Amino acid sequence: MKKLGLIVNPVAGMGGRVGLKGTDGLFQKALELGALPQAPERAIKALEALKDISDEIEILTCSGDMGENEAEKLGFKTNIVLEIADRLTLSKDTTIAAKIMLEEKVNLILFAGGDGTARDIYNAVGEEVVVIGIPAGVKIHSPVYAQSPTRAGELARLYLEDKVRLIKEVEVLDIDEEAYRNGNVKTRLYGYLNIPFEKRYVQNRKAGTPLSERAAHNTISLDIIDNMEKDTLYIIGPGSTTRPIMQNLKLSYTLLGVDLVYNKELVASDVNEEKLLRYIDNKPCKLIITPIGGQGYLFGRGNQQLSPTVIEKIGKDNITVVATKEKISNLQGTPFLVDTGNIEIDQMLRGYIRVITGYKEQMIYKIGT
Repeated sequence: MKKLGLIVNPVAGMGGRVGLKGTDGLFQKALELGALPQAPERAIKALEALKDISDEIEILTCSGDMGENEAEKLGFKTNIVLEIADRLTLSKDTTIAAKIMLEEKVNLILFAGGDGTARDIYNAVGEEVVVIGIPAGVKIHSPVYAQSPTRAGELARLYLEDKVRLIKEVEVLDIDEEAYRNGNVKTRLYGYLNIPFEKRYVQNRKAGTPLSERAAHNTISLDIIDNMEKDTLYIIGPGSTTRPIMQNLKLSYTLLGVDLVYNKELVASDVNEEKLLRYIDNKPCKLIITPIGGQGYLFGRGNQQLSPTVIEKIGKDNITVVATKEKISNLQGTPFLVDTGNIEIDQMLRGYIRVITGYKEQMIYKIGT
């Protein structure tokens, strides 16, 4: 019988769709804006990949939405190692739970959250336990996480069945959320965690933007601007590749938010999912996005305002990807990734998409899941 530690940070990712760019310290505000928990459902998706071996594993977890509810919904038997009284779970709850699991000698800790949750796990167990992250936060720079919840569950199963030979030490990265909300990305290395490594299951760490790419960003922006259609709403996604579009239009912008442009004029800045749905209702619109450097994610990492509902209304044919040739080259042939939280929308996005790589330069690139 293998011991699986399960920790779910139920508040992780709640700030994404309401445009808060994170939930740390903003749980109540996220609730006021209508945010709904994302992590529990993503944890359930991961656990579904383990159902066939439920008789071979013992799940050690926390009460309520920190693991118990998700596991029992799928019929897993649980051993509750930490009782949680408050819906507003704290980082110390994650740390305490992980320490208990270390003492209980679990074979693996499977946890759902974001980079802050990975930090809490690191603070508790260091490199003494093998872990896998279920991506559920707004910002996920750390390569501790699997590519999607389903991939996290599949990798956990492979490891528990002794089918993964390589254990790899990977970085625990996090950013200053307050600076992030103000448009500044300050990433810090906190330490390392050990994960079972299978390249097709885990995500890469987020890569920075080299100076050499910034000139290419400008040429891409000019191509987009010259081809903007009249009376069409343009949704400009976050990122340093899309920023020059706003700069060359001489419009204010949010580096890490979503801005709306109509007839080359700013109509709304830093919009959340609710506002986006109002603006795009019965109106021609196009979405301009860029993949996350080094990881290749188009959706599900740092742009949760672009929810499955928003994507469905826009339609794949109205999505344009912008990326420099160097950014594409750094993916080494691996496809773009999508992790919207909705399997049907992920499947709808699969296939190929047009990528603007320079002025009057484009290519077709594959989207996977």
